[in-house]
Amino acid sequence: MRADAGVSRLAFSTLACPGWSLERVVEAAGQYGYQGVELRLIDGQTIAADIDGGERRRVRSLLHGAGLPIVAVDTSIRLAGADPDRAAAELRAFLDVAAEWESRLVRVFGGDLPAGQPREAALDAMALPLAAVGPDAERLGIAIGIETHDAFSSAAAVAALLSRVDSPAVGALWDILHTCRMGETPDEVTGLLGERLLHVHLKDGRGEVGAQAWDLVLLGEGDVPLAGVLRALRTLGYRGWLTVEWEKKWHPEIAEPEVALPQHAVALRRLAAE
Repeated sequence: MRADAGVSRLAFSTLACPGWSLERVVEAAGQYGYQGVELRLIDGQTIAADIDGGERRRVRSLLHGAGLPIVAVDTSIRLAGADPDRAAAELRAFLDVAAEWESRLVRVFGGDLPAGQPREAALDAMALPLAAVGPDAERLGIAIGIETHDAFSSAAAVAALLSRVDSPAVGALWDILHTCRMGETPDEVTGLLGERLLHVHLKDGRGEVGAQAWDLVLLGEGDVPLAGVLRALRTLGYRGWLTVEWEKKWHPEIAEPEVALPQHAVALRRLAAE
């Protein structure tokens, strides 16, 4: 995933459009100038590992038929406090889904650390399913990305977990708002994650460093240093996808996807040109 980090590989997450059918997602991608789609919702519903074969084939046919790669399959898996065997089994099930859709990434969360458990012991336990499933991911050519989110909102926290997993198929998904919220600069993030940075979620927001939540705003209207993010990615030589993650599903009060998705695409291309 090396070389220029422009916006030629721009996708959006279906989290942005809980009211849309998958057919409308395909239409909007072409209309707004996106080259890929990240699947968190299908027809407004979160993806389950046991999605049936007919639905898998429908999703593949619709997106691939439109020339739209599925850039990531976003799960709800949270590793902290999970039973390692059950987490590994669920991860393998999602790897199978991703393989059928020819997606190269499965997203997981670190989650919140269990109360009363020493941090180092918790990290060791979280690494177990990742280490167990890593060889399967390598064989399939699919990566597992741990998002900067929850107790792992900082790149430093994700890097500490990754240091316990040798598999090159296990890496980081950088949600740029959360690392900014934690006070990390873009250069600090890319320095911490380096070659293990697999994927990027783009969004903007307003808030104070260290606050639990920020108000989501349209791209360029908040406190996230977007130009610095793009510069840091170029310096790193990142070549992966940039996914717009407009969290309309969880925050129904924010702008409609018909407003936010074209605005994000235009703003990103303007930033890249500058």
